[in-house]
Amino acid sequence: MFGRAPKKSDNSRYYEILGVPKDAAPEDLKKAYKKAAIKNHPDKGGDPEKFKELAHAYEVLSDPEKREIYDQYGEDALKEGMGGGGGMHDPFDIFQSFFGGSPFGGGGGGSGRGRRQRRGEDVVHPLKVSLEDLYTGITKKLSLSRNVICSKCTGKGSKSGASMTCSGCQGTGMKVSIRHLGPSMIQQMQHPCNECKGTGETINDKDRCPQCKGEKVVQEKKVLEVVVEKGMQHGQKITFPGEADEAPDTVTGDIVFVLQQKEHPKFKRKGEDLFHEHTLSLTEALCGFRFVLTHLDGRQLLIKSHPGEVIKPDQFKAIDDEGMPIYQRPFMKGKMYIHFTVEFPDTLNLDQVKALEDILPPKPSMTLTDMELDECEETTLHNVNIEEEMKRKQTQAQQEAYDEDEEPGAQRVQCAQQ
Repeated sequence: MFGRAPKKSDNSRYYEILGVPKDAAPEDLKKAYKKAAIKNHPDKGGDPEKFKELAHAYEVLSDPEKREIYDQYGEDALKEGMGGGGGMHDPFDIFQSFFGGSPFGGGGGGSGRGRRQRRGEDVVHPLKVSLEDLYTGITKKLSLSRNVICSKCTGKGSKSGASMTCSGCQGTGMKVSIRHLGPSMIQQMQHPCNECKGTGETINDKDRCPQCKGEKVVQEKKVLEVVVEKGMQHGQKITFPGEADEAPDTVTGDIVFVLQQKEHPKFKRKGEDLFHEHTLSLTEALCGFRFVLTHLDGRQLLIKSHPGEVIKPDQFKAIDDEGMPIYQRPFMKGKMYIHFTVEFPDTLNLDQVKALEDILPPKPSMTLTDMELDECEETTLHNVNIEEEMKRKQTQAQQEAYDEDEEPGAQRVQCAQQ
């Protein structure tokens, strides 16, 4: 074929494009191409140049003869004509012919060439996770049912591969119904044709595929490993591209899991920080405290005050690097904030009052004379729930305003006389 052996050139780029090792098996090449082609397909907003590169790399490496030449001599040898030449087929043809149709389970022409494929719907699942899961990370195996293109008829629905134009919708897949709303008023409504289920074609009963019964798709169980990484947030999405329901002439949608964090009894999360509520007795607040707090990963943290430190009601303290791991930087963590509430005793006896007066700083002295005090009016304090008190006053004000509106006014009487 050649008078001399061609010079060796780069023989690793195609493997790098597909993200596979040089000893990858044909099945590994298929999986790598399918995943990358779905992600980079122009119909899904992917890079057209990357899509072409993937198709060319797969076309070469999936052909045993071309792959052998590429491995031995590299890319330039194929361009010089070895192995049938270096010219590549249309990337959309490669995409559509993959697995006898489309890697997504479609058939027909590629993007922008003849019939354009529609984008299938994404399937969204909420995934409940605990705060512990988001702190330590976890892998969940989930079994799901989905539709895949029938392997027996490759999505045609018939044994012969033939179909007929639906007479009910004339092949459009949609029907228009008219609804009369009143005199000279009508409403047109469009809905999928119930005879062909929106496909625009029907299949002869005798020609139906025995495996899918003419439905073009069959159900299969799929087990997905959902990796919840450390530091992920409530509402964050984990996407499996091209794993939703397959359908003919359709770019398969994605399966999307949306993380739903469950409430935690001890901690609240705000971004990368954790908040914990702790109640101290008055003795602990004044004389010191220590307690053990079980963290989200099971570690026991000893929390204690400094000697002579007084904790005030509603005070916050922080512990560095004991908050949530930062997403994709799990060795960095936020802070843990502890909010202290101080419980006071309801009453004290006279001996306790005297003992406290001897220990605590003196009370501020009264500057009024006895005569001035005699002229003051004495008051009585009583307990009150301020929230209930304000709510009662608001209800009372609304009722009074309503009653005023109901009273017959002079203006209303005057209008009636006119």
